[in-house]
Amino acid sequence: MRTSVRFSVTMQIWVDADACPLVIKEILYRAADRARVTLTLVANKLLRTPASPFIRSLQVPRGFDVADNEIARQVQPGDLVITADIPLAAQVIERGGHALDPRGEVYTSDNIRERLTMRDFMDELRASGVDTGGPASFSQGDRHAFAKQLDRFLTRHRGASTR
Repeated sequence: MRTSVRFSVTMQIWVDADACPLVIKEILYRAADRARVTLTLVANKLLRTPASPFIRSLQVPRGFDVADNEIARQVQPGDLVITADIPLAAQVIERGGHALDPRGEVYTSDNIRERLTMRDFMDELRASGVDTGGPASFSQGDRHAFAKQLDRFLTRHRGASTR
């Protein structure tokens, strides 16, 4: 008779924390405690986080894309990554994870190629001297959209064994 052992490991939330707005981090802290899910903030500087068995921070060395590379290395299928970095979101999706922008946009396999193409196009414009402006200021609507998408994700994936 063959016996199989099944390990149940729940998803984690990873945060590209260097540029993540404080208000979004605060939403994430509350959500991690409420949902009892591990939240890891990855940054190249020391971060203060609330005392919680579900919240931790990981400091990486300074350098271009060091935090992004660490998240991409550690993310597992089913994990959620909070990032505005489109190439990182693409890597996460490729590895079977989920990606959510701090403004509430869910990156998917259906929309990530379009976002990468637009990002590359804007980079080319800036490199040629065109002033493309920057993103709009972070708004209450962005905060609400993020909280709504995060809640929707956690409700759908709570307790799911995805690894």
